[in-house]
Formats: sequence, C-alpha cells, structure tokens
Amino acid sequence: MLNETQVVRARLRAERENGARAELLLLRPRAQAAFDPAAREWLALVRPGRKLRAGARLRIGDAGATIVEVLADGPRVVRFDDDVDVGMLLEERGEVPLPPYVGAGVGDDDWRAARYQTVFARVRGSVAAPTASLHFTDAVLSAVRARGVVTVPLVLDVGIGTFRPMSGASVDDHVMHAERYAIPAETAAAIAAARREGRRVIAAGTTVLRALEGAARRTGSVPAGEGETDLFVTPGFEFRVVDALLTNFHLPRSTLLVLVAAFAGYGRVRSAYQEAIVQHYRFFSFGDAMFVERA
Repeated sequence: MLNETQVVRARLRAERENGARAELLLLRPRAQAAFDPAAREWLALVRPGRKLRAGARLRIGDAGATIVEVLADGPRVVRFDDDVDVGMLLEERGEVPLPPYVGAGVGDDDWRAARYQTVFARVRGSVAAPTASLHFTDAVLSAVRARGVVTVPLVLDVGIGTFRPMSGASVDDHVMHAERYAIPAETAAAIAAARREGRRVIAAGTTVLRALEGAARRTGSVPAGEGETDLFVTPGFEFRVVDALLTNFHLPRSTLLVLVAAFAGYGRVRSAYQEAIVQHYRFFSFGDAMFVERA
C-alpha cells in the first residue's frame, strides 16, 4: 500500500502591521479535513506565536489575512480576506515546509522541494512527506511489481501532529491530532483479496498503517471511502490489517517510534536500533529504512 499524498506549498512568509516578519504554516481548512484552496479560514501554526494573537493582521505580498482565534493547543484560525485567491497565493508565494536538514547545502530550494515529494505523490494535502516512501524510485517500483507484488494507493494527509514529540510522562498522556484519509475501492478490494488468499498486506510507512488500521477499528475490515483517524498505536494495540511495515528510523519520544515498537515488538526494535547506531545508519526523513514484520 502506497500513500499518494502530496506535500502542499503551505508555508507563507508574512509581515505584521509593524513590518516585523511572521510566518504561517497552513495545516488544513477549518471547516473540513480535505485540502481546499477555496477555503477562507484555515488552521495554521504561526511564528512568532506570542505576538500573533486574535485580531492581528498579516500581509503576504498584496494579500491580507487576520488571526481570528487562538485554539487551546496552539494553532490559530486564520481568515484570508475575501479578495484573496488562496490557491494562487500558495502557488506564487508558498513554500514546501521542508525540515531544515533536508538537502541542506545541496541544490536550491526548488530542488530540495522536489526531492521531498514521493515519485507517486498525486493528491495535495500534506504538510510533511510520508518519508518511508521517499525510498521508492520508478525503477524500484517496477522491480517490486515484477516480483508479483500488487501495489495499490491510498491517501493520508500527514499533519503536524504526527511529528510532534510526546510531552507527557506516559504515552497514555499524549493526544494525536486527527488526519484525513481516503481509501479507494480498488485498494479495499485488494486488501480483502490478499486476506482471503493468505497473502501479506504491507504498509509503505506509518501513515499507511494508521489509515488502514484506523479504518478497520470498528469491523476489522477496510472499507472504501474517506474518513479521519486520530489513532495512536501503542503497545498492546490489536493489529487487524497490516502484516509488514516499511519505515524509517525514528527519534526517541516520537509517536512514530512507539508505533513501530508496538508493531514489531519492543525487544526487536531495540536490537535493530542498537545495530543502526553501531553501523551509523541515518535517521530523519532522508535516512535509512527498515522492513519489519508484525510481532
């Protein structure tokens, strides 16, 4: 299963009324889960957070916007002026929200932004790439399919919550933000066929796993359609769909590392990470990957 989400040019450089610099990172439209450039109001992360309170005005080039609400967990609700074409604004002035280490010192921003998209990115909506899929090239996909592997798509729009470190003393204290997913009928049918025939369902990345397992929480099967999931996979979780997982090496205190430990088993993951450190494997988005089977 491959996640076809595409990273949006969601970072906007702005100015406050006093001319000081500011920054918006548009997460999603306020009223809906799916990316929609026609939306007026957006949930956004802002900088500097202490300066951008409700009522603050911003200019992005010739476009105007207002901070209309500060939400309890930090994001702002930003309303663009009625004469602003948000889609065109993102295309002309938006930047792909690249992690600072992605391609640093190599190539220009356009090169780095292109490198941060998967080769099958198609559906706009993410603020971060499904990084396990950055390992795929067209040649690798062709080789995989030549071996008889059936590849089918889905979409989970990666939100900022996936990458926020856990701040509580226990994993039980952490709350995941909901992320939108869409599972095509062909993908649901392929999963059902694989389970009938005793073949494995392999998730290319934690985003695919969360979409599939989130969709299957009620009935155990994966229906076609759209939805949202705030699934936080922790040890003891009952996996119903995914048999194997391709994933990067994640950082301590991340929800991603907790997910992998729950899937593969804490002991196996700890051993794998010890080996990765000894062998100088790379972490982060452009790092190395592991293929793990469900414990």
